[in-house]
Amino acid sequence: MNPIVEFCVNNLASGAQEAFDSLDADANLDVIEYDCLTYCDLCASSMFALVDGEVVRGETPAELVANIYQFLEDNPF
Repeated sequence: MNPIVEFCVNNLASGAQEAFDSLDADANLDVIEYDCLTYCDLCASSMFALVDGEVVRGETPAELVANIYQFLEDNPF
């Protein structure tokens, strides 16, 4: 079973699309886009994704991707 990475469509429009595209190309991840993840305050202030239900943030798309991979390394299944 692959880790699940979830993005809010509003966060994608705010700059996280590049991170989504990069992670979506990884066959070892299930990357999903939702209309809303109900983290509106977080969504309005930073780039983030839910990784297996846990919030992971980044200041840039590249940092978000790096932080997601670091989270996965630190929290193996």
